Amino acid sequence: MEDTEFFDICEKEQTAATPFLEQEKDDDDSATDQFWHVVNPLKGHKIGEETEEEEEEDEIRSKDASDGVGEDSNSSVEIQECPINNGNNNKTLKNADKVQILNLRRNLNQLDNVAKEKDVTIQKHREKLSACQLRLEMLTKERECTETKIEEGKKAGNIAAIFRLQAMHRRLCAELGNEKYLESKIALMLKENVYDMWQIEIEQEKFGSLREQLEQDEEELERQCKERAEQRIQKEKAVARLAERKQQVGKKKEMEAWEEYERRHQKEVEDAHRNREKAVQFLKKSMSRVRQKEAKEELKTWEHMEKRMQAVLSLKNNITSNREKLRALQVRDRAKALEAKKQELKMRAAIVAEGGDVTKEIFLHKQCVELERQKQEFTEQQKSKKIEIIAQILEEEAYAKKHQARANTLRSRGKLPDSLRWRIKTWQYIENACEDPATAVLQKSWRTPSACSSVDDKSSSVADFSEKASQDSIHENDEEDDEEANKTLVKPEFTGLWSQDCNLYKVPKDETDPKPLGASKMERKIFTENLEKLRSGIIHKQVVSGHEFKGCPFYSKPSLIHFKDFDVGRTYKKKIILINASYSVNFCKLVGVSEHLKDFISIHFDPPGQMSAGMSCEVVVTFKPMINEVLEGKVTFLAQNGSFSIPLKCTIKRCVLALDKELIDFGTHVVGETISRTIILTNQGALGTRFKLQTSAGDNGTHTAVKSSLEKMVNPALNDIISEEKASSSPAESSISENKDQVSPVHTEEVTQHISLPESQKTETSLGSSHVEQHSRDTLNVEADLEAEKAQSPSEPPSEGPVEITLGKVTEGEIGPFSSVKLQIIFTPSIPGDVHAEFEIAFDNPDCKPLHFCVIGVSVDVPVWVTNPNVDLKICMYDRLYQDSIIIRSRAKAALRLKFEVCKELSNHMELLPKTGYIQALSTFSVQLKFLPRHSLPEDAEKYFDTETRVLEVPMTITVADKTKPVEFIVHAIVTTSDLEISPAEVNFGYCTICEAVQTTITLTNKSILPQEFGFVGLPEFVEIQPSDGFGMLLPLESLKLDIIFKANKAKEYSFELTCKSEINRQFKLSCKAVGVHPPLELSHSLVKFAATALNDVSTATLYVVNSHVSLNRFTHAVPRIGNGETAPVGPTSFEFLVPEESPVTIMPSVGTVLPGKKCLIQVYFRPVLSEQLIREEAVQMLCRADTQRTMLKKIRESDMQKRKDETLSGKKDGKKSSFAIFRQPSRVRGSKHGANSAFEPPKPEEIKTNSEEYIAAQYSLIRNFTGKFERYIIPCFVASGDIDEKKGSENLKYSPHNTLYLELHCPAVAPSVVVTSNNGKNIINFGEVAVGHRLIKQITVQNISQEQLALGFSILNPNGPFLLVSPVGTVEPGENQFLFISFCPNESKVFFETLDIRSIKATLTLSIVGQGVAPSIACSVDGEVLNMGYVIAKEKVSSTFKIQNTSTLPLQYSIKLASLSLTREQEQQRLPFFITSSPGRTDSVGTQNYSGLSVFSVFPVEGVIEPGKYQDFTVTFSPDHESLYYCDCLKVVLFGKEIARVIWLKGAARNHMMFVEGGDPLDVPIESLAVTSPMSEDAVKGEQEESAKSILLSLEYIQAETSGTPAVRELKIGAIRTAQFVSKKNVEFSLDNLPLLQQKGFTIEPVKGTVDRGQIKSISVSWVPPADFDPDHPLMVAAILTLKGDIKESYKVLFIARVVST
Repeated sequence: MEDTEFFDICEKEQTAATPFLEQEKDDDDSATDQFWHVVNPLKGHKIGEETEEEEEEDEIRSKDASDGVGEDSNSSVEIQECPINNGNNNKTLKNADKVQILNLRRNLNQLDNVAKEKDVTIQKHREKLSACQLRLEMLTKERECTETKIEEGKKAGNIAAIFRLQAMHRRLCAELGNEKYLESKIALMLKENVYDMWQIEIEQEKFGSLREQLEQDEEELERQCKERAEQRIQKEKAVARLAERKQQVGKKKEMEAWEEYERRHQKEVEDAHRNREKAVQFLKKSMSRVRQKEAKEELKTWEHMEKRMQAVLSLKNNITSNREKLRALQVRDRAKALEAKKQELKMRAAIVAEGGDVTKEIFLHKQCVELERQKQEFTEQQKSKKIEIIAQILEEEAYAKKHQARANTLRSRGKLPDSLRWRIKTWQYIENACEDPATAVLQKSWRTPSACSSVDDKSSSVADFSEKASQDSIHENDEEDDEEANKTLVKPEFTGLWSQDCNLYKVPKDETDPKPLGASKMERKIFTENLEKLRSGIIHKQVVSGHEFKGCPFYSKPSLIHFKDFDVGRTYKKKIILINASYSVNFCKLVGVSEHLKDFISIHFDPPGQMSAGMSCEVVVTFKPMINEVLEGKVTFLAQNGSFSIPLKCTIKRCVLALDKELIDFGTHVVGETISRTIILTNQGALGTRFKLQTSAGDNGTHTAVKSSLEKMVNPALNDIISEEKASSSPAESSISENKDQVSPVHTEEVTQHISLPESQKTETSLGSSHVEQHSRDTLNVEADLEAEKAQSPSEPPSEGPVEITLGKVTEGEIGPFSSVKLQIIFTPSIPGDVHAEFEIAFDNPDCKPLHFCVIGVSVDVPVWVTNPNVDLKICMYDRLYQDSIIIRSRAKAALRLKFEVCKELSNHMELLPKTGYIQALSTFSVQLKFLPRHSLPEDAEKYFDTETRVLEVPMTITVADKTKPVEFIVHAIVTTSDLEISPAEVNFGYCTICEAVQTTITLTNKSILPQEFGFVGLPEFVEIQPSDGFGMLLPLESLKLDIIFKANKAKEYSFELTCKSEINRQFKLSCKAVGVHPPLELSHSLVKFAATALNDVSTATLYVVNSHVSLNRFTHAVPRIGNGETAPVGPTSFEFLVPEESPVTIMPSVGTVLPGKKCLIQVYFRPVLSEQLIREEAVQMLCRADTQRTMLKKIRESDMQKRKDETLSGKKDGKKSSFAIFRQPSRVRGSKHGANSAFEPPKPEEIKTNSEEYIAAQYSLIRNFTGKFERYIIPCFVASGDIDEKKGSENLKYSPHNTLYLELHCPAVAPSVVVTSNNGKNIINFGEVAVGHRLIKQITVQNISQEQLALGFSILNPNGPFLLVSPVGTVEPGENQFLFISFCPNESKVFFETLDIRSIKATLTLSIVGQGVAPSIACSVDGEVLNMGYVIAKEKVSSTFKIQNTSTLPLQYSIKLASLSLTREQEQQRLPFFITSSPGRTDSVGTQNYSGLSVFSVFPVEGVIEPGKYQDFTVTFSPDHESLYYCDCLKVVLFGKEIARVIWLKGAARNHMMFVEGGDPLDVPIESLAVTSPMSEDAVKGEQEESAKSILLSLEYIQAETSGTPAVRELKIGAIRTAQFVSKKNVEFSLDNLPLLQQKGFTIEPVKGTVDRGQIKSISVSWVPPADFDPDHPLMVAAILTLKGDIKESYKVLFIARVVST
């Protein structure tokens, strides 16, 4: 038997031991009592008590123990005592013994644990005591030393030192006192613990013998487990052989089935080919007929279209004429209304003139008019009713005459056929049975709701039958007869909805336009349209969003209106709910109920109007039954898109009777017993009835009335004959026979017995068929044979044998509605043998058929019998004892001697105790069955034991004295083993570092067919077994995989065994080996679990590589080595992480060196991405899906076009159609060829480029549909002694693979909650090159692809950086797009990079922002800052060109700004000139301007873009309109609308004449006067110019040095302007006078005179050296006249001023 307490005991062994000794020191025997209360119950314990315990456990496990177990036994045989320490190892230990052994082992282990703890406590107290004593010695020495110093201080007279030493002495004395107290306390505790330890040792000695006995018992249990394992292996081999044979048989059957399938398939293919050849022959004929039919239909369609067109035209004409009539009527109505209003006004005026009440008089007048109108209408109604009555009377007279004439015609035609005569008689009988003929006729009119039910009108009267019979001969009056037959002259007083023949009221033409008082024209129009729609009953299709609604528009709750079990005269109501199940707004209108239900059903329904989808309304159905019949029908409603109906059913009260069982089996009982059973009769209907329980006819209650095989063959034949007769007979006769069957239902057997010859003859006469007569004769012959056999067979008279099966007290009574009755059947066996009886329950209700049930039983006559003849021991294990109690009963009246025998084959395995015994009269006797299966059972009991199924079936014999027939019973058992198999038997973990754990998997198999609990006990601290810590349960023949985890705690070689114990204390060993390795380096974390990381996001983890090896002393600490090998050297140690390729993991640094006692920081990055191969494959699939969709759309379009062509061709003739089909065929062929050539071939995944649209779309699709992925990586870290930086060339450091460290990474990847939808889904925002100081803004679109609202947060960008998040977003709804604006404004020329993290609850989206600041630079062809346009004739133009080159790397957007065209020009002109104000550094950039207002300088082009390294030409045009020497403007080159890259001063001068002088010091301001001068004539101007000479100031400075001086040099330039004017003068002459004086003063001038050609400039060089008589304190001033001759003559007074400047 199985022990269920095994695991509780094992768990208690692993728990901490509780204190064993109590605080009372004098209780020496407490431990002894604690142990012996477990052992003492074993002494004197009887096996009988053990047997009862085992039986109770067996009942709990199996839950189907026999009825006799647990009863009292009369056996007086006692069993010898069996103490636990008997030393008999050959005998199997009992279950209770094992429990006691486990308890004893637990208590001994508990005592040992207490002893160990007490020993540890004693050691601790001794260490404390020794430490305390050492402290006392030290304090004593310090005190003595302090006293010596005090004496020395006293001798020296050092008072301060004495006071300090005295305080120290006092402190030491106090500490000495405390230490002595602590020493005494510790010594006392040590004595107490030592005393307790002595007591524990004494107790351990007491149980020495128990320990030895316990070890012997444990060895015995282990031996038994091994034996069971061997048996289990044998059983597994047998099961494997059986499975192999089954597999071979199954393969053979499969091959046969496949061959059969091939034959059938071949035959079907051949049949299909033959059928196809036959079908092709008929297909051509069918197609020709179809084409002819289509041509006829096309012709009909064309004619129908012509008719519809004509109808539309006529309708249009009618509408036009009706409009004109309507206008005329409206005009007439307005004229009438105006006339009535005038009459009313006149009447008011007359009443007011007479002094009467205006309101009262008008009201009375209107009432009189209304009364006159009503009288007139009433008179017209009376006339019309009189006319209708007269017409009805005339119609009835005509109908009577025609009916009489038809009857005379039928009489004259002779006698009707027999079948028709029977029908007429039947319907005459039905009409006579009706109480009110008028009602019958009225009901007939009710039952014609539609034209479909006109077939039922044939049964309305006998005249209709005769008319139907004679309609073959009367052809000329068919139409008149049909009209008259459909008419009914009997009508109710008030016509209702049931009358479909009533003529609807036809509205006269004058009343077609209803004019309700106070209604407008629009209201009347709407009312008229709605009325027409309702009258027409048009049903519209409901189409919403392109989908047409099909189905029932309203859903009814409940779906069936059912009135159950009603009473006539009462009223029942039910409420139903109609729910709008359509797509949109709908209406609901009540049409009515079925015609035959209108007298009983009334509907209350208020139309709710428009109902939205999903809305509901209520309908109340009232049922008032007048007749007690089952009614069925429906309630019909009309909706906007069709009608629908709700079924209605009314059922009467009835009896629904049933039995809970049809067979009562009493089983086997002994003669003389009385057994009763109950059968329940249930009425599930609402009508009660009276029942009567009786035996079936011909049954005597003791034997079974069994039909013979011949009789079973006759009954189906008779039933077939009767059914054929009914089918061939007339409908009237079949209905009569059915009624007879319903009135008097009889059993099939009774029908068989009561068929007689006269009835068969009558049947033959009525049928008039010869084959029926033959069948009936054969049936009679068979019946005669049956009766002869029954007469020849001997039968027992019912009165002779006793009745063994009888009825109880209740045999008849009343069963009410919805109730049940219990009927008792009593079985009293009196004669050995089988008993069979049949009973019948008859009912007063004729609608209830009798119910039958059968009762059987078996009676035996044996003086002694076994209560349970089949003893089932369930499943048993080898070498375990199983017991059961067998109860034997006696019906004898005297004591009997019994002898119990076991077959010889099982004498060593099974035993019955006692061997013999006496059973008292009419009592019981209990025999104990002991079953101890041994492994030799299959060989010993080969006849009774099945080696394949492991089933043991043993017959046992009980011999009764003086009786020849023994009593037998059978013992069943399934014998199995209890072995557990561990595979593999030996585990080698290999090399394992102390920083990691090594895992291996073993398989634990249960070889038994019973579930077994197991547990690995006594595990070393470096071994762990999972799952469930090595404990669990194995189901029968189940294999369980267990993970053994080994973690070395030091570097050495390991060899150990693991013990697995089963619940029956069997042990199974597993040998294990391993080598522990202490690597030179260690990882701070060997397992890194990253958080769930979204795609393209990064998670970071930090760990350290530690070098803790600083010493080779292995005695002070653990040193790195492999097993028991050499110690690793102390020094720098290198490492290298080997990361797999294409993994989303990055380790930095992956290679490095760690010095002794140091550690290195390692960062691990996890960035999940989609692989390129996966994206390319998805792109190919998307292309294939897109091509499939295009193909489908193309086919749909082609089919639509084909339909349109067919519709177009449908109107043409056959000849044209055939010619068009012939012409169209080649085009189809060409199209098919083109389609075949243009078949889509998907590209290979390698051909998809990463920057293509397909690649980007596939990547976006995969990101959206990403469901998450978990990956686990184990990264090896190789360790080698030495510095990685010191290796020479390609030399590698020596390393051992056993020192390898492993880093385990758990990397879960999830779908991102926020993705970037702009920029093709890329997370990199590249601003490119942007000019320094300029700002560029980019828009990024992000979308929430999760199913919930997200709150977004953003990381902080560098506040001093160039990037700025302009518009952050707060929350994003599911599926919503949000826009982010990021600006880039570089402040220097370099590359900028930052990351922006968009954080949400689920994940973080990282945006990489890149931009490069570029300083824009240009090169201009203008030297300096001034572009001088030179001298120009006024009102002429001159142009100059300069170039600007883009020397930067980005395109430059430029614009040219002129200061004269500035928006602030007007404000600047309002200020005073700069020469008046004293503002320092102020200059005017704009000089003289044109009088015309046009700009003096113009530039082209004004704006544009210069590509990198390109040039741009600019043209400056100078066009003055008057003479001035101070034309000036400022040109600015502005880049990107902000930065001024270059400033160029534009200068020019204008002259009215062709010569000019340039040079000298300025004598005036460059601003023209604001005074307005009057115009002068040219001659006056010339004269003035000739008379007045212009002044030129030329100052020279002679620089005087210490030794020598530098002459002063100045220049004057004489130029001639190139112009088309002044053709007569081609050059300019100049001359300078007063030359001697200048030379005298030290001036040297060259040349003095000369000519200048047009467009040329000549310089006059003037140098000065001070003469000898020059006074440095007074500057020299000399004047000379410079004359120019061109188109005119001009004189210039040149004033030379010279001075000496010393350095």
